[in-house]
Amino acid sequence: MLRGACHCGAVRFEVSRAPDEVTDCNCTYCAKRGGLWAYYRPEEFSLISDEGQSTYLWNDRIVNHHFCSVCGCSTFGDSPVWDAAREQIDFSRRKFIVNARLFDDFDLSSVPVRHFDGRNEI
Repeated sequence: MLRGACHCGAVRFEVSRAPDEVTDCNCTYCAKRGGLWAYYRPEEFSLISDEGQSTYLWNDRIVNHHFCSVCGCSTFGDSPVWDAAREQIDFSRRKFIVNARLFDDFDLSSVPVRHFDGRNEI
């Protein structure tokens, strides 16, 4: 179990396991937010406190980008799952995209980083 929080602590969450890898995406949103993203199924993620949580919806408005309205930290997102076999979005399933930089007492340097070219792949 890992816990995490924004800088001020208004938004707190936990996940059931450490990430196997994190993703560094260079899309216009991620490049400006600076997160390293870990992916979780809904049952692996719990929101403990959302006192300062706000949501930003961009472009196609299917990904909920959550952030703390108090300190501004990008905390997590939730999104439909991409079904690679059918090459389409599966709106019946969700995933949580957690900013791994916000995990408490976790050595992020030990986790492999996958670089994703979101500017050209999306």
